[in-house]
Amino acid sequence: MNSHASLHTGMLFRLVIGLGALFAAPLVMAATGTTSGPTLAGIPIEFFLFALTLLGVALLHNQTFYVALTGVLAVAVYKIMFTGFKTGAGVGGFVSHLGHEWVTLANLFCLLMGFALLARHFEKSRVPEILPKFLPNDWKGAFLLLAMVWVISSFLDNIAAALIGGAMAHKLFKAKVHIGYLAGIVAASNAGGAFSVVGDTTTTMMWISGVHPSSVFEAVVASLIALGISGYFAAKQQHAYSPILTHVHESTRVDMGRLFIVAVILIFAMVTNIVVNTHYTAISDTFPFIGVAVWLAVLVTIPVRRHDWEVLGESLKGTFFLLFLVTTASMMPVEALPVASWQTAFGLGFVSAVFDNIPLTALAIKQDGYDWGFLAFAVGYGGSMLWFGSSAGVALSNMYPEAKNAVQWLKHGWHVAVAYIVSFLVMVVVVGWHPEPLNKGANAQGAQGAHGAVPMQMNGAQPGQNYQYGPPGAPQGQPPYYGGPGPAPYYGGPGVPPGPAPYYGGPGDPQGMRRP
Repeated sequence: MNSHASLHTGMLFRLVIGLGALFAAPLVMAATGTTSGPTLAGIPIEFFLFALTLLGVALLHNQTFYVALTGVLAVAVYKIMFTGFKTGAGVGGFVSHLGHEWVTLANLFCLLMGFALLARHFEKSRVPEILPKFLPNDWKGAFLLLAMVWVISSFLDNIAAALIGGAMAHKLFKAKVHIGYLAGIVAASNAGGAFSVVGDTTTTMMWISGVHPSSVFEAVVASLIALGISGYFAAKQQHAYSPILTHVHESTRVDMGRLFIVAVILIFAMVTNIVVNTHYTAISDTFPFIGVAVWLAVLVTIPVRRHDWEVLGESLKGTFFLLFLVTTASMMPVEALPVASWQTAFGLGFVSAVFDNIPLTALAIKQDGYDWGFLAFAVGYGGSMLWFGSSAGVALSNMYPEAKNAVQWLKHGWHVAVAYIVSFLVMVVVVGWHPEPLNKGANAQGAQGAHGAVPMQMNGAQPGQNYQYGPPGAPQGQPPYYGGPGPAPYYGGPGVPPGPAPYYGGPGDPQGMRRP
């Protein structure tokens, strides 16, 4: 029996990692044409260093902190000495790079540490202890708990939802929580945030960039199916391992003070997220507003109840582990994604299990031409396939250290990967792929593909001439040269005057061609 289980685990591990590598390959190939540093088989050395880091995290589950620390230092030193950064060369370039990433890192740090306090208050509020009054006393009770996490994550941060779910599970299952159920909690929190523009950092990024909330909300189709599949098997696993409590002590009373602290922290986070991203979008990425709001709420509520400050020490290493991985991912020389399509979005789900989904989402927004509901579900839910693939997973593993084992996570949480594949493909059939360009002048090549251009007016340039193309907003005649659909003028290259729509210049397209 154990040999069969080991065989199946090994197959699943190779499947997820293999699919991640398969779909990550186009990202690596995109980088091969932009890097100026040493390569191995045409692949930048940074990718090998990052791959070794991820492999170490997956296999050395008792040393994940030191593996991630070694990885980020190795990549940073390598880039300082040999390749430099987008922001410059040497130590100065590294400092500038950290200055560019500090808001993301600070927000993650504040949220993970602040929500660790929140989870402890929620657990001690005794709300989880009275839930057996309202939940079925079989596997359906465990499933409903996951459904609660899914709902909570749709309007709160998915990190908070996962930690609240973990706190409830700790009480309801007498501190015996199956690792497959832990994977189910993370999957439920990420699925719930995938269809809401306030439920996940990636969906909020899309919202800020001009994606309408209804475009993201279509991901609810795949999200519900994923909850049903993963939630069913996770609940069955948990019920067989440690059934839900079936009785409540009559003397159990909810601690309203602690519940008040939980509510204040969540309200501060939610209101700040909505206000900043609707009224102050121009400065939303210049300061860690949500993280600071959480800690302001923590400080304001000190007189209500004593915060369990000791939980911060317990969470500190896990928090820095995630920051190290995010920083390492941010230093990868990925400048482009494959052509926007449902296949690309599907692949990004596997990539997000091993690669931070924030830079992936930023690249996709820059590229444009996606069906944003598909992208939101892929990058949001895909990270659930491994414990370190999402912030929610890392946060929950701080509460349950036994979760920091990639092999065991895949062995018992296999239903997460199955749920991702099935729900995404059902969404393709039921909803259909409908790309929605943001109309911001970005490269929306995904709407038609990289080929199929037809000749039109040349505007003084010769077909096939090698021009460089860059990001939206690059002025005509200045490198990097840019041409893409969107507001006029369209740019063709040095010395080429702006032409009427729909002129386009992009990688692999001859100058002066237009899209049909």
